Amino acid sequence: MAKMTNKVALVIGGAKGIGFAAAERLAAEGARVFLTGRSATEVQAAAQRIGKGAHGLVADAGNPSDLEQLVATIRQTNAAIDAVVISAGMSEPSSIDDHTIAHFDRHFGVNVRGPVFAMKALLPALATGSSVVLIGSIAGSAGVANFGTYAATKAALRSYARSWTAELAGRGIRVNVVSPGPTATAMFEAVPEDIRAAVISTIPLGRMAKPEEVAAAALFLLSDDASFIAGAELCVDGGAKQV
Repeated sequence: MAKMTNKVALVIGGAKGIGFAAAERLAAEGARVFLTGRSATEVQAAAQRIGKGAHGLVADAGNPSDLEQLVATIRQTNAAIDAVVISAGMSEPSSIDDHTIAHFDRHFGVNVRGPVFAMKALLPALATGSSVVLIGSIAGSAGVANFGTYAATKAALRSYARSWTAELAGRGIRVNVVSPGPTATAMFEAVPEDIRAAVISTIPLGRMAKPEEVAAAALFLLSDDASFIAGAELCVDGGAKQV
């Protein structure tokens, strides 16, 4: 039997990249999938590409009112949510001497405030025994020149996963983090080839992750296969920060 048969899943930031790969994999494993993004065109295209009853909903992951409306829309279907992936995020470089308030606020608004208030909005709709996966980054436990604020947001997510696990244990809700290393998404396609080569040279397995490989890790943590794993971080980085 498929791992997510008769489950309802929500992927915030599911229109592209790792989020899309997670939504696609959850649908393939039998889940009824809701996915979100800021662009109506991208969201609908992603849902149509997945098929299998996937539903695309427009929502800005950094806007609490959008997230509240998102949950209200899902609850109109009388569906409790069994699995959540919070994948929406952003990353822009800035050295400390060039840092601006706007840069700081954009990153913490999307990467931290978004997940925090998404969880608050989702709590009434989460089924007992449900599972939540936050998409972090190995940057959250490493010093990354010119990406300090991005790295700090991912460290914050790792901390929240621990705290939320402690708070929600009574409802049997598990919260875990999947932390990818460099992954072959559109963000890295925009990076100059020489920089990509330098990044890959630091990975023992000699390549970037595929979004589908990160999605497979998320599926594991969301499924009953990981029923006794909570508050953990699963790194999908080809050994980059492990050896």
